[in-house]
Amino acid sequence: MPKLPQKKVGIVACSGEELAEGTVTRLAALKVLEELRPEDTVTICLPLFLAGGEGDRAFARFYPTIAVDGCDLKCAARATEEYSSKPAASVVVTDVVKACAIGEVKGMRRLNEAGKQAVDETAAQVAGLVDELLGKRWSRREGRFVESESIELAVASPKMATCACGSGIPVQTVLIDGESVTLVALPVIFEQLRNAGKPPCAETTSELLEQVSIYNPVPPEAEPLYREAVEREYALYCSEEMVAG
Repeated sequence: MPKLPQKKVGIVACSGEELAEGTVTRLAALKVLEELRPEDTVTICLPLFLAGGEGDRAFARFYPTIAVDGCDLKCAARATEEYSSKPAASVVVTDVVKACAIGEVKGMRRLNEAGKQAVDETAAQVAGLVDELLGKRWSRREGRFVESESIELAVASPKMATCACGSGIPVQTVLIDGESVTLVALPVIFEQLRNAGKPPCAETTSELLEQVSIYNPVPPEAEPLYREAVEREYALYCSEEMVAG
């Protein structure tokens, strides 16, 4: 199995600016990213995510994410699910405020005392969810928690909040049946198979497709098309590496 970056939790906060609760989500997410769990989290930029940022979308497909929303519209959670996969957890500021009996949150640029308390409570809940998510095993194939799965991780220890687009998750876009499809981990799978001395052939293609399906959804009916695509791309990769070498 390819070595990929250390498992982290993505934090995606709503960007609503018309409500004070939207300010709470951003400040709470920032507190988790920079103060409470800086080594265990990365931020997912919601506008970039919606605009098609492949790094952020790949991260959300590959690793668990926590959506932090200001209200029950849950824009961040819905966007994550629509463009990538369902968030592993969700926190809604209005629910936190109600559960903790904080009082009315006011202020867009400068929060009142209730707003500051909401930031602390929301951040604490998100940090607790990060701990819970990292304490369980997350299935890349099934998008859910499982009791036993061997997850091989590379070691990384950032000293400050980082962004999902810089998380190092390798992706490659290939043409499958005339459509561009982004496959997570494909470059590193190619590299490791070639380093293992696996030439382009039917046997290697079967191994390649098996590994690709661990990190990407491959519809059973589209398997022949995926097989053809990864076989073609791997042969091209090997020929280019031979020329470069």
